[in-house]
Amino acid sequence: MQKEDIFKRYSRQIFIDEIGLEGQKKIMTSKVLVIGAGGLGSPVIQYLTAAGVGTLAVADFDKVELHNLNRQVIHNENGIGTLKVKSAEVFVNNLNHQVNFIRIEQKVNELNAEEMLSQYDIIVDGSDNFSTRYLVNDTCVKLKKTLVYGSILGFSGQVAVFNYKGSKNLRDIFPEPPFDENIPDCDSLGVLGALPGIVGSMMALQTLKIITGIPVIVNQLTLIDALNWRFQTLEF
Repeated sequence: MQKEDIFKRYSRQIFIDEIGLEGQKKIMTSKVLVIGAGGLGSPVIQYLTAAGVGTLAVADFDKVELHNLNRQVIHNENGIGTLKVKSAEVFVNNLNHQVNFIRIEQKVNELNAEEMLSQYDIIVDGSDNFSTRYLVNDTCVKLKKTLVYGSILGFSGQVAVFNYKGSKNLRDIFPEPPFDENIPDCDSLGVLGALPGIVGSMMALQTLKIITGIPVIVNQLTLIDALNWRFQTLEF
C-alpha cells in the first residue's frame, strides 16, 4: 500500500493528537493474539483489523453454528459449518488485506499456551470458560504479557487490563476459578447480541491505547449492567 493510501485509510486515527503518524506506525507493527472468534472476539477482530494492526492471530477450534449469528457478527450464513478461524480470516482479508492474519486452529491448553502466547505483544481474551481464562491469565503473568480481559452474560459484562507494566492480574481479584460445573453461561442463560459488541469494542479500544502508548487505567474492573444502563468500576 502506498504511503498516500495508508494516510487516507487511517487519517481519522492519525488526526487524533494522542495517536498521530507515530501511533499509527506502532499499530501497523504490533502483534496481537485474540483468544476466541466468538461473541467478544468478533468486535475485537473487527476493530483491530480496521485500525490496521500489523499481525492479528486468532485462536479458536470451534465451528460456526446458526445460533452464533445473533452476536458473532464477523461470521455469516455462508460460513455455517466452517471453522471460526477460517471464517474470521475471510472477514479480515475482505476488510483489510494488509493485516497479516494468523489462523490458529486449536484450543489453548496447558501444553501449547506458553509457546502460542509468547509470540505476541498483547493477548486479548474473549474465551467463554473459566479454565481457559485462568490458563491464559497465568501464562501471561509467566511471560510478562499484557492481557486485555472481557466477559459477558445476559445483560452483564466485565472489562479489565491485566499484567500491564507490572499491574495486577485476574487472580488478584478472583484468586480461584469457581468449581461449580453448573455455573450458568451464555448457552443456558443467553446473551443479547449488542452486549458483546459493547464489551468487545471496549476491549479493542483498550488494546489500541496500549499499542499506541495512551495511558490505561489498571487494577480496575469495569462492570457493565446494560439492562439498567449502569457502568461501575471496582478497584482491586
